[in-house]
Amino acid sequence: MQLPVQVIFRNLESSDAIATRVQQSAAKLDKFYNRIIGCKVTVEAPHWHHHKGNLYSVRIDLTLPKGELIINRNPDKDHAHEDMYVAIRDAFDAAERKLKDYAETRRQEVKVHETPPHGRIITLLADDGYGFIETADGREIYFHQNSVLNGDFRNLQIGSAVQFVEEMGEKGPQATSVRIA
Repeated sequence: MQLPVQVIFRNLESSDAIATRVQQSAAKLDKFYNRIIGCKVTVEAPHWHHHKGNLYSVRIDLTLPKGELIINRNPDKDHAHEDMYVAIRDAFDAAERKLKDYAETRRQEVKVHETPPHGRIITLLADDGYGFIETADGREIYFHQNSVLNGDFRNLQIGSAVQFVEEMGEKGPQATSVRIA
């Protein structure tokens, strides 16, 4: 972190132990994204003071090179947040998740789902319950009627465009999860 962590206490006495816990938790965030510029953490007790039953809220403001992340953990009747340390832990867990997502997006590591292979039906032996698909690269892949999804085997025709998953069968490549495109 480029700037020191700021810890703000609202409606409660400042505590070195709490400030230390916040700073330790904030330091761990550098593992997930080491370009954090600043971190401001606000620990707040409700404005009404009870001896028991106070639900603490924690807000974390992270300043990053191209923006800011704000994590606001309000208790919303979560009695686990009667313990200030639990409220801090939950807030930093949420910050970790948001920071991981931010870092992945910045590194362009967001999951991209590959489109399944596609081809067209070139041979169809409806009475025998199988056929062959020609792939985009010109190979022939065997498929069985049980591999066709949604019971669409009867709707297939020569020339039908399909998507499929290719696996190695006993006698060579075969298509599973065949779907009309």
